[in-house]
Amino acid sequence: MASTVAVVGILAASATLVAGLSAVGAAAIHSQRLAGAADSAALAAADTVTGLAAGEPCDRAADLAATAGAAVAVCDIDGFVVTVTVTARFGVFPTSATARAGPPPG
Repeated sequence: MASTVAVVGILAASATLVAGLSAVGAAAIHSQRLAGAADSAALAAADTVTGLAAGEPCDRAADLAATAGAAVAVCDIDGFVVTVTVTARFGVFPTSATARAGPPPG
């Protein structure tokens, strides 16, 4: 009887560990996808600022972010440098990522 209880306890602990690690893995994937969306949005906006693409920079950033399932929260243009912050939800948690695009400093 004691060994049955021990086996059930070990199985329950293992299932809990697997569920926790799965959640951490999913959060890491979400974070990387959101960072990619921010990078793409900032690059698209910077292309528009420099004249390589037509349109309004922040609108292009918003379009690209929406394609990735995110929304632009901040779009700041300073000369040829564009900083974009995108947001999305991971379950019930709001998440964000920021990217900068433009010529190198200096």
